[in-house]
Amino acid sequence: MALRDSDPAEVGGYRVEDRLGSGGMGVVYLARSASGRRLALKVVHGQYADDDEFRIRFRREVAAARQVSGAFTAPVVDADADAPRPWMATLYIPGEDLGTHVRRHGPLPPDRLRALAAGLAEALRDIHRAGVVHRDLKPANVMLAEDGPRVIDFGVSRAAEAAGMDALTQTGRVMGTPPFMSPEQFASPHEVGPATDVFSLGAVLVYAATRRGPFDSPSPWETATRVVEGAAELDGVPDDLLPFVRLCLEKHPKSRPGPGELLHLLREGRLPDPPPEPAPPAAEPARPRPRRRWPAVVAVTAVLAAVAATTVLARGGGDGGTPHALPAGWHAWHRRAVDPHAEDPAALSQGGPFSHCVLARKALFCAGDGVMAARFALADGRNAWTRPMDPTPAETRTTGGGVIIGTGPGAVYAFGADDTDLRTGGDPGSRTRYTVQALDPVTGKPLWRTTAADNVDGTGPDYGGAVVTPAGVITTFGDGVDSYALLGTGKGDVRWRRKLPTGPDPDCRLSGAGGQAYLVCVTSDTEGDHQRTTTAQLDPATGRPRWRVTARGALYLLGQTDGHLVLGSDPQLARPAALTLIDASSHVLTTVRLTAPRTASGMYLVRGTLYFTLTSGSVHAIDPRTGRRLWQSNSTVEQPGAPTASATRLYLASPTGRLAALDLRTGRVTGTLPGRDDSGTPGSPDSPAAPVLSGDALYVPYGVRAVYSVDVRDL
Repeated sequence: MALRDSDPAEVGGYRVEDRLGSGGMGVVYLARSASGRRLALKVVHGQYADDDEFRIRFRREVAAARQVSGAFTAPVVDADADAPRPWMATLYIPGEDLGTHVRRHGPLPPDRLRALAAGLAEALRDIHRAGVVHRDLKPANVMLAEDGPRVIDFGVSRAAEAAGMDALTQTGRVMGTPPFMSPEQFASPHEVGPATDVFSLGAVLVYAATRRGPFDSPSPWETATRVVEGAAELDGVPDDLLPFVRLCLEKHPKSRPGPGELLHLLREGRLPDPPPEPAPPAAEPARPRPRRRWPAVVAVTAVLAAVAATTVLARGGGDGGTPHALPAGWHAWHRRAVDPHAEDPAALSQGGPFSHCVLARKALFCAGDGVMAARFALADGRNAWTRPMDPTPAETRTTGGGVIIGTGPGAVYAFGADDTDLRTGGDPGSRTRYTVQALDPVTGKPLWRTTAADNVDGTGPDYGGAVVTPAGVITTFGDGVDSYALLGTGKGDVRWRRKLPTGPDPDCRLSGAGGQAYLVCVTSDTEGDHQRTTTAQLDPATGRPRWRVTARGALYLLGQTDGHLVLGSDPQLARPAALTLIDASSHVLTTVRLTAPRTASGMYLVRGTLYFTLTSGSVHAIDPRTGRRLWQSNSTVEQPGAPTASATRLYLASPTGRLAALDLRTGRVTGTLPGRDDSGTPGSPDSPAAPVLSGDALYVPYGVRAVYSVDVRDL
């Protein structure tokens, strides 16, 4: 497309070579950097450049877009929200967009259609984990690169839609593209969440298969009516993908699966019909994923579930075999964390449930969705303090994350992530300073704060994990997260530092089990066809491995039982066929064949039993020593988070606070509580942290950073 006289010759120091296209938000140019790298450079239209609120939101979205960059998106190279006309540059992806390709060559054949479905589902999974909702997924925003589809233009579209505009009523302007918009975008645009992108995915696949959208009509208004009220036109969609598309196009957002579940269904080759009753989407963490990482929901939550189970045992457990007890002055309560950004009323008004909760010093400490830690009194739920992950101004603040590493005498250890501006000296963009912090359990004030990484690529030590030991906190370390180090408990000083193993695409995580610290690394061969996992027990005094054991496949550490470490694969990626057991004393490795469900969303080792949970509420209990199923039950809890167990019962909760108690021996549901009216409408589909048991008091995270308590004897 030829340049026009009004087009600039240069933007931000990048030479403009061609015009790639234009849309409602701006013009996209082909540009080159000084080194010759080709870029897609989008320059915002003048009417938005004069909107201060748009600039603030554009800046926030650029920061999010940097974190989203991955295998199925176009990485952000540079941006300037303060320019006379804001702009953003991403790597140029050669090839046609999906809309152009289908118009020129017709519908995609079945094999390419299935590959497109998998690629887009994986892209959405990464985007949602970074806390971003695309809101305008359509054929024109899907590039057909040689190595698979790439999703583009999610940052600017969200910034524009969030700029206080009504999606339908603003003088003929529609934010989004009607044939590919979701019902909630028309009916309640301010409540749009990740499920919107899943609906758009279904519409895009219909277009790719038939050369028309599922709700096409002569006018946008008729299209909108059909999207909200009408049936989708699916003639021409291949039979094996019809169930997949129908699941995506469910009218109610909670009836749509999440991208992780869709990927699993594709890989299993069995695509069920949509559920008769609305069910929430599969859990996806809203955290940045700058490159391939182990699944945060399964890996991180499983480790913390083991920590929670250990805490329960240490404190008596209650509910069978131990004396009944409630904290002094206890009564049933429900609380929401106070807003750590009082100057920003919207800061905590939407979001998801806490993803991690632990007990310490007669209090409950929770983290997640932008909160580093919040303290609740066990007796009455008083929220004494809440500390954000990122204390920087709202327009640049990190919105995701939140992990409590553990607790120690007089301290709660957590990760922080502060965004800082790099504009000084003409270097645009932002960097994130990741810290490990020791917080005073009573006041929440930092006792010490140690920088563990300071970089611009969105990679922090929270991905690689950390373990609290008597000697200090062992955490992944370095601006490239290429090391691990011990931080002393007194001042947070670095006692020792060791390099992480090297190799093709290494993926390492620190985990704790049985009171020991382990480094678990997944590596691939040079062709990337085969993976292996090396588990090393670390000496806290030196950081050197005491021993190493290598197993086939990509595994993560679930925990320890009967003197054996238990490792398994991610059930969201493929049906686990086996468990790997390592004798903690002899280091002998054994493999146990596994009877696992086909579509599990979570896998947890709790009190010596392995539990698979499904988004439908089904629970499977497995003996990890034999791999045999002990029982299967319908918990009645949709999209359950990690479970907690007492001596006699298993407890599971949903994001809305629905609670179920199951008999530990038979799986029979022995008691339930309904979801809570004050759970709100979370902005992300994350599952909640495991309920925490202290005596007979059970503390249940739910809703938007909220917790309630219940006496388990009342269930």
